[in-house]
Amino acid sequence: MIGDDILFSSVRELGLLLKSRKISAVDLTEAYLQRLETIGPKLGAVVTVTRELGLAQAHKANQEILAGKYRGPLHGIPFGAKDLLATKGIPTTWGAEPYRSQVFDEDATVIERLREAGAVLVAKLAMVELAGGMGYNNPDASFTGPGRTPWNLEYWSGGSSSGSGAATAAGLVAFAIGSETSGSILTPATFCGLSGLRPTYGLVPRHGAMALCWTLDKLGPLCRTADDCGLVLAAIAGPDPKDPTTEGSFTYNLRGAEEGGAARRFRIGVIKDADLGADPDVKANFAKSLETLRTFATLDTDVPFPDFPWGPAVKVIVDAEGAAAFRDLIESGGTQSLRAKKDRVGGYAMMMTLAVDYIQALRVRVPMRAALDALLSQYDALVAPTRRDGGRRIGYDFDQPPAGTPSPSPSPVPEGPVAPATIPAGNLVGVPALCVPNGFGGHGVPTSLQLIGRAFSEPTLLAIADRYQQATDWHQRRPQLPA
Repeated sequence: MIGDDILFSSVRELGLLLKSRKISAVDLTEAYLQRLETIGPKLGAVVTVTRELGLAQAHKANQEILAGKYRGPLHGIPFGAKDLLATKGIPTTWGAEPYRSQVFDEDATVIERLREAGAVLVAKLAMVELAGGMGYNNPDASFTGPGRTPWNLEYWSGGSSSGSGAATAAGLVAFAIGSETSGSILTPATFCGLSGLRPTYGLVPRHGAMALCWTLDKLGPLCRTADDCGLVLAAIAGPDPKDPTTEGSFTYNLRGAEEGGAARRFRIGVIKDADLGADPDVKANFAKSLETLRTFATLDTDVPFPDFPWGPAVKVIVDAEGAAAFRDLIESGGTQSLRAKKDRVGGYAMMMTLAVDYIQALRVRVPMRAALDALLSQYDALVAPTRRDGGRRIGYDFDQPPAGTPSPSPSPVPEGPVAPATIPAGNLVGVPALCVPNGFGGHGVPTSLQLIGRAFSEPTLLAIADRYQQATDWHQRRPQLPA
């Protein structure tokens, strides 16, 4: 009998149970499949349950493990993939009605690599339609309905990897793969109480993944622990001849992510005003996180973040590249079948992006990258709250105040200092970030902190996050799921 204690175990723990033959890959897969089929729809988390494929892969894993042919820590581990990753013979819908019946004749490189590692694909997971490329402003932006965090079904699981976050947090899969262009791994990881890793641009191949923004898109894991993120990243990272943008490599051999990681004292910069305008619970949880970090790291406070128009630059690039990626859909009027009202018209505005604005945004990336790298070179990581809000209620537009709150000032110019745009900044220049849960907000929705590092500094970020999780138990909490 596979109970919740096992289903909510980390990938590392599950791997040891499978390797020692204390549990069967088939039994584990069947247990996750049952939850995907019964709980998944209540969370809006699942597009396709791959029952037949998953059980076939689980039987193969069992046979190999029994024969002593152990492939590594992911062997026999059931996982889910965001439904923008191509899977041979299985619908890959991109979360959007126009592509509901789309089927490819090959697997994405990431899917291939996970299969080679012995992982078991049990589901294609829900996502915001077209990964949010048309500018959605409401959680209900997928033909599967709004993704719901298992911690509070009235609140959004985050986008655009909404199903990847909800399914992992609810114990429907052991881990999931998501994608990020401007926050789509870190946001669902935060609202679902997970560890989420946005890798360095180019570290993980994107062949076979839906393209929204060629110069910003990244693929990465959402897991229960930072340690699990390292195990998954090791399986999917590295050059791919089918993806000319890939570079670098990654290995993960130790629990501490790097030699001597368990004893090392890190230096971390706390970004100045990073919690400016944040919800009170987010601020309080971040302050407590800093006290924990101080037990094994030296913190420099009030570190100024490079002052550039990070958010506007990302928007111009996403608009221009997204319009190019979906030009046929936009010009044919196919966006009219999208679920979110804003998505039906957003593409037309994107098509009007000026070439000079796009080129200027690309040019300004050079000094932006240099400035942020100069800052990051002084630290093992920078730290900030991942999200400043404590969750988004289902049914409310993101650009409107929550129900029961006074309307904001009509002034279009914010008064006083503005919190640094850390997520757009990191995505714009392609550096990695790792978020881990650090508490809960007033509506029971998790909060998190993010660690930002130099390009290809994933081992150091994982080492810091793992030390933090050894000192806290937020990653061990489980949501109370609907019956």
